[in-house]
Amino acid sequence: MGKLLVKETEEVRKMKALVREIIERVADKWTMLVLEVLEEHGVVRFTRLGELVGDISQKMLTKTVRQMERDGLVTRTVHPVIPPRVEYQLTELGHSLGAAFCGVWIWAEEHWGEIELARKAFGEGGQRG
Repeated sequence: MGKLLVKETEEVRKMKALVREIIERVADKWTMLVLEVLEEHGVVRFTRLGELVGDISQKMLTKTVRQMERDGLVTRTVHPVIPPRVEYQLTELGHSLGAAFCGVWIWAEEHWGEIELARKAFGEGGQRG
């Protein structure tokens, strides 16, 4: 019976570590922006994806979509033409993540004014040193 408890504890630790890793990865700026673009536009070519995300280097876009593909959030389709045409689209898992983040976007839109006022007040003497 003791072994069962140890095994469950190890599994719980592994699960928590994986959840932290996933949150760390998907909650970054570029993943959220790529997610938003793909949610809005569906199937998007690599170059167009970079244009729609805006202000992202090709290296960072490549890194972001590779991580998203590894995590099962996007599918990458390479069409065998010259030059190769590469397209990305959200998987069902990616769509479900978009739905989860939708609440954060709505919250930010509803409270941006309050945050702006708080930042202004902080800048006018609320700073601690």
